[in-house]
Amino acid sequence: MSILLLAGCGKKNTNPQVTPTPGPTVPAEPEQPSPTGAQSQTEEDNTDNGKKGTLTIEDYYPILEDTEYVYEGIGMEYASFTVFMDYFDTDVGRYQTRTDNGGTVTAKVMEIKDGKLSMIKSVGEAYYRDNLLDTEEEKDAEILLMEPLVKGTRWTLPDGSKRYISNDKVKVETDLGSYDAIEVTTETADSTTKDYYTPGVGLIRSVFRANDHEVASTLSEIKKNTPYIQTVDFYYPDTDEKIHVVQKEITFHTNDVTRLVLEKAVKEKVLKDNYVPLISTNTKINSLYLGKDHIVYVDFSKEFIEEMQAGSGFEQLILQSITNTLGSYYGVKEVCITVDEEPYESGHILLKEGETLKVNMDSVVQ
Repeated sequence: MSILLLAGCGKKNTNPQVTPTPGPTVPAEPEQPSPTGAQSQTEEDNTDNGKKGTLTIEDYYPILEDTEYVYEGIGMEYASFTVFMDYFDTDVGRYQTRTDNGGTVTAKVMEIKDGKLSMIKSVGEAYYRDNLLDTEEEKDAEILLMEPLVKGTRWTLPDGSKRYISNDKVKVETDLGSYDAIEVTTETADSTTKDYYTPGVGLIRSVFRANDHEVASTLSEIKKNTPYIQTVDFYYPDTDEKIHVVQKEITFHTNDVTRLVLEKAVKEKVLKDNYVPLISTNTKINSLYLGKDHIVYVDFSKEFIEEMQAGSGFEQLILQSITNTLGSYYGVKEVCITVDEEPYESGHILLKEGETLKVNMDSVVQ
C-alpha cells in the first residue's frame, strides 16, 4: 500500500491517494522545527546505530498536541492534505490521527512496538471523532518504518511490496527550510514512493511515481496551539412541536473525550427560550460510541429521565432530537439509547433491550 495518498475508503497500493501521517512519541526540542544546521549532530549520531545517542523511531514521530500539519501537493487533486492528532497513549505506544485531503477524512491508528512503526487501523469517512486506540490490530497492518534507521534496512508489506531505507542522509527543501532526513522507498510492480522523515517533525515530504506521472506532497506549515474544530448540527424540539436544527462550532483538543465535549455543548443554553432542552444540567453521558454494526450507542445517567419534566409528546420529540443529533454526527441511521446500562423506560415510553430509534427528519424545520 502506498503511503502517499488516501481518498475515500480505498487502500489499494496503486491508488496515489493514500497519505502518510506524522506521528508521536515524545515532545521534541526545540519546539519549532529546525532547518539544516541545527541537525548536524543528529546526522552524525545516526551514522552508527550502536552508539549512544542513536536516533530511534520515537525521534521521528514526536507527540504534537493541538498541532495541525499542512501539506501542499502537486500532481493530483488530493495531494494536498492536513493532519491532526486526535489521541495518543504513550503507555501503549499508540496514537490516532485524522487526515483530511479535501475528498475524505481518514482516522489512522499507529503503533510503535519492537522497533517498528505500524499503521494498525485505517477508517475512511471518519467525519465523527471516536477514540480507536483500543482497536485490535488488523491482520494487514502496514509497517511504515523499522529500526535500525540506517540505509539498507528493508521489509516486505502485506501486499508483497518492498519497503526499505534507501538513504539516511538526504537534504530536503520545504517552505519551512532545508532538513536532514532519512529516505524510505516503497516499490511495487508499477510504482515507487519515497517518503522523507526528519527528527522532531516527522514526515516532511512524499513523492509517488508511476510511469511518467509524479505526485508530491510537502510539509508547508505547522500550526501549533490549534485545536480541531467541527461544525455540528444539534436538533431541538420547539413548543410548536417541530424540531429545529442549530449549528454549533465544537472545539476538540488532543485527547479530549468526545462524549464530554458533546455533553457540554448540549447543556449550553439554547438560542431560543421556546426550544426544549435535550438533557438536564445534572444528566451525564456515561458512554457514547459507534458500534461495528453502524449503530450509535449512548448511555445516560438516571437524571435524564428523572429531570426531563416533559409530557409524552415532547418526550418523543426529545428522543427523536437526540437520535437526529447523534445519527447525523456519526453518519448513521440508528441510535440505541439506554439509561445506566438499562433499556430506556419512563412513564410514557418503554424501549426493549437492543431496540433502536431511527433518524427521521420529517418534523425538522430547516
